[in-house]
Amino acid sequence: MGFFSFLGRVLFASLFILSAWQMFNEFGEDGGPAAQEYMSKLSVVKHHLATTLAVKMPDIDARHVVAVNMVLKGLGGFLFVFGTPFGAYLLIFYLAVNAPILYDFYNYRRGEIEYLILLNEFLQVCYELNCPKTLSILSMTSDLLMSALVF
Repeated sequence: MGFFSFLGRVLFASLFILSAWQMFNEFGEDGGPAAQEYMSKLSVVKHHLATTLAVKMPDIDARHVVAVNMVLKGLGGFLFVFGTPFGAYLLIFYLAVNAPILYDFYNYRRGEIEYLILLNEFLQVCYELNCPKTLSILSMTSDLLMSALVF
């Protein structure tokens, strides 16, 4: 049983470790494609938080966000393989901070095509990670997604 537990941790952590390695290889001077993705998303989040909280938000460089994400995914995945709870906490922190930024449902209305595309991508990720609560949501919304994407 111990071997299968270790194998499961290795396979799960390999998703994060390989993703961090790919981000590292593509980083370069401009931060790579991940920084380009984060630039547009961070500007929207900064504007949303500034208007909601009525404070001036500091200037955040997308390259720094990508570098922190690489460290969180790589170190968290490496520590998770060896069974330390700190590695799991790093991965949870990474997912909790980045999910609202990358899957910005709050910028779209429920019937818009962009909303449905983001929802479909999000549910596919949850389905691949075998999240039980989102599997029930996936079964409830699959008919809605298919009917909306056909039109």
